[in-house]
Amino acid sequence: MVWRSVVINQPARLRRDHFSLLVEQEQSAHVPFEDIAVIVLNHREITLTHPVLSACAEYGIGLYSTGDNHQPNGVFIPFLQHSRATRMQRLQLDLDKPTTKRAWARIVQAKIQNQARCMELLAAQGADRLASYARRVRSGDTGNMEAQASAFYFPQVFGRSFHRSQTSWTNAALDYGYAVLRGACARALVAHGLLPSLGLFHSSEQNAFNLADDLIEPYRPIVDLHVAQHRTSDDQGELLPADKVALVGLLNIDVAMPRGQMSVLASIEQATEALARVYDGSNEQALELPSLIALRQHVFEM
Repeated sequence: MVWRSVVINQPARLRRDHFSLLVEQEQSAHVPFEDIAVIVLNHREITLTHPVLSACAEYGIGLYSTGDNHQPNGVFIPFLQHSRATRMQRLQLDLDKPTTKRAWARIVQAKIQNQARCMELLAAQGADRLASYARRVRSGDTGNMEAQASAFYFPQVFGRSFHRSQTSWTNAALDYGYAVLRGACARALVAHGLLPSLGLFHSSEQNAFNLADDLIEPYRPIVDLHVAQHRTSDDQGELLPADKVALVGLLNIDVAMPRGQMSVLASIEQATEALARVYDGSNEQALELPSLIALRQHVFEM
């Protein structure tokens, strides 16, 4: 099972050494490719060889690059590994509107429920109000309950003066965590033969990850909870390497799924499999989406 997140914050050379990634630094390290879920390159002086890229595609590893602001700005994902990718993409294009709208409603409902749970875990006022919003979500979210919930939720979690457009440690951490989850969703979608650009609700022609932006929604409150628990009162400063490692580590947090508790990464795989079944003729009830429980690291059996 893939479970390791490799975050590289110092100058390094990455090479393939048989079945392992060799990270050459002052102290070199070997990591088996079969254990790696994602690799985050977070330094200007990191070089890697073509066999490393090839191995990432072969083993289905998401390889993230970061920009001058040290936020993830790109992800290398396998190219159409699925044996029936063309069929799955035709099913995406042919999904009828009523099923599309009902599936999106299920996703929005799960997101708002997780936002309410996040508020409960933070002992913030108003979780019951969000729970009522979740119950009022209808097909296609025609009442725009997602936006109404977010407008109430963020000030309750991060303070009345908080806004997503601000330059702050909180927003930098949220952006970083969301980007990691978004890349993990894109990685899972491609592995199951789906085109990330063809969304259920998100449909921008300039967005190559519309479907990933649909799938990520119920997972966002996991990042919100972590950031709310670790922000400081002045909310200033840049993200430290330790902050980024912790945010990537959220891929290994436990969530509840219909078939039991599992890591976020495994949950994304399961949610993607369920979404593929919806495209293949099942109704929206086949969707399997996560429920936030707490920020507890998943225990892997070796």
